[in-house]
Amino acid sequence: MNIPNLLTLARIAFIPLLVIVFYLPFSWSMLLAALLFALAAITDWLDGYLARRWDQSTPFGAFLDPVADKLMVAVALALLIELYEAVWLTLPALVIIGREIVISALREWMAEMGKRSSIAVSWIGKIKTTLQMVSIFLLLGFPPNTPIANLGVVTLFVAAVLTLWSMLQYLRTAWPHLSRSM
Repeated sequence: MNIPNLLTLARIAFIPLLVIVFYLPFSWSMLLAALLFALAAITDWLDGYLARRWDQSTPFGAFLDPVADKLMVAVALALLIELYEAVWLTLPALVIIGREIVISALREWMAEMGKRSSIAVSWIGKIKTTLQMVSIFLLLGFPPNTPIANLGVVTLFVAAVLTLWSMLQYLRTAWPHLSRSM
């Protein structure tokens, strides 16, 4: 067990804490939930940075890091879908969650074929992730229909578009391998 893996585990431990804080009956609970989410997002960047910098990448970390990210994002989006009760937030949230399921399955399938490295994270994926994190922070931290929350919705839509774009790129890259196995 190393520090990058401990940071990833901490991110998973934040998930129930995020849910509990989100539902607390206090005026500051949304802002605290947003700060917890931001801290988790920072650990996502930090664990990857430290693993590369200290040459501490492990198979366990390579497996757990994307799982932790997807769990945190999916839970936060589910909370926001309930809070907003609006199709204009639900649609991009479901696009993002659906894409993560598709790409996770694709990566697992490609790994079984020994081709996992052919679908590495692209720069679009990194931008998409950053926009997702920013939008979720804004949506968690500020009440619906405020200017900052509305900016979060717009950012979520942009993230959803990039989500679809990156999914198509991954599928296009994997298609030769997929089509050979049909």
